[in-house]
Amino acid sequence: MNTYNWYSQLIKPTWAPPSWLFGPVWSVLYVMIAISFGKVFLMAWQKQITWIVVLPFVLNLVFNFAFTPLQFGLRNNLLAAIDILLVLGTLIWAIIAIYPHMRWIAYIQIPYLLWVSFATVLQFTVTFLNR
Repeated sequence: MNTYNWYSQLIKPTWAPPSWLFGPVWSVLYVMIAISFGKVFLMAWQKQITWIVVLPFVLNLVFNFAFTPLQFGLRNNLLAAIDILLVLGTLIWAIIAIYPHMRWIAYIQIPYLLWVSFATVLQFTVTFLNR
């Protein structure tokens, strides 16, 4: 409850989506991530792609899972802003890395890319407004 109160008291831009939207969006995205990233890890395990191609996917998961503890555990908007930028950067890198090997995996990342791009702008805006 304290986390909800803290986040609800932050200054947010007028274009910020309602809090209830984040859960359903991330639920759909995590299903797509699990399927596509799972395929990437399977391909690496089967030596169809090198581990260098897998690296941005691994880093993306690390940065993605770090966001919630940084934002809501530490309540640190600046660290969360840096982290979401790393999520975005590793996602772009992952798309570029996998495209020559499995294009559908690159294409299925588009909704994730769009959401993370929006989330990056939102996080930097919230960070700026609450400095």
